[in-house]
Amino acid sequence: MHVKGRVLVGPEDVRDELWCVDGRITFRRPAGEAVTVSGWALPGLVDAHCHVGLDRHGPVDEATAEKQALTDRDAGTLLIRDAGSPSDTRWIDDRDDLPTIIRAGRHIARTRRYIRNYAHEIEPADLVEYVGREARRGDGWVKLVGDWIDREVGDLTPSWPRPEVEAAIAEAHRLGARVTAHCFAEDSLRDLVEAGIDCIEHATGLTEETIPLFAERGVAIVPTLVNIATFPHLADGGEAKFPRWSAHMRRLHARRYDTVRAAYDAGVPVFVGTDAGGSLAHGLVAEEVEELTKAGIPALDALSATTWGARAWLGRPALEEGAPADLVVYDEDPRADVRVLAAPRRVVVGGRIRA
Repeated sequence: MHVKGRVLVGPEDVRDELWCVDGRITFRRPAGEAVTVSGWALPGLVDAHCHVGLDRHGPVDEATAEKQALTDRDAGTLLIRDAGSPSDTRWIDDRDDLPTIIRAGRHIARTRRYIRNYAHEIEPADLVEYVGREARRGDGWVKLVGDWIDREVGDLTPSWPRPEVEAAIAEAHRLGARVTAHCFAEDSLRDLVEAGIDCIEHATGLTEETIPLFAERGVAIVPTLVNIATFPHLADGGEAKFPRWSAHMRRLHARRYDTVRAAYDAGVPVFVGTDAGGSLAHGLVAEEVEELTKAGIPALDALSATTWGARAWLGRPALEEGAPADLVVYDEDPRADVRVLAAPRRVVVGGRIRA
């Protein structure tokens, strides 16, 4: 395959063409004929918070997981960090037409303090053991549930005591895995960051006190703004039983854009993730990029958060010599208007047009 036009190897590194040979990228013209695809080419998009093999009720069958992966692929998402799933999706690795998945194993949560059928539900004494188990099971990541509603308090509270989370993160790092955590609220963040965590999902509880700590330690956030948009609906549903929690969720939602922009301005790494696979549909990566721009992140940096920057953060190549030929082609320059991402002309996986 010959891809020509504008090949966005990096934010400012724009080339005229590349070729896909035996499923790999090359910038050296091969011998023989080639199918030509023209347009603006980007590395396959990254959804750094996605759940293939999961729906609102728990694990799904392979046919449903396949539909989820195909929906993401057709939207241009070709690299997924699966941020927690109880399903075994290793069979996807044998498919040359589906996105690459980096798995974080199964969520690890406190007993009766997370969505039913999603997580290992354990007590703090078992945290190190389960983190070690999921570090071995995953692809270099472990996912904790850092906070959730405490029914006795009627609001979000931290899930883990500081000593146990320090030991658990140290164990994951010893095994070569990074650790991320679901966190909506404020109170768990300092302990998790000071314990050495690598990333926080959602991060709606960031404040002017904790943002500098994230920046100093280089802790990334994946805001999942398309998911945070559901907070008012969730708050309405819990108003009668948990009014304190409902009010808290509305406050977190109201300041969501300010929170993300303040983190970005302070130098906190920000990456694109949709939280698809729970109650959210798959294929929302373009909407999430647009949400980052609404929060005030410049378009080029929002684009990098799902392409060059995100791939570097996850340790995967972009449009490089010898890299897997996974790319998306658009009719217009996505750097000028990120809404272009919603309408890919061609999706190429392994050097073959798939959508």
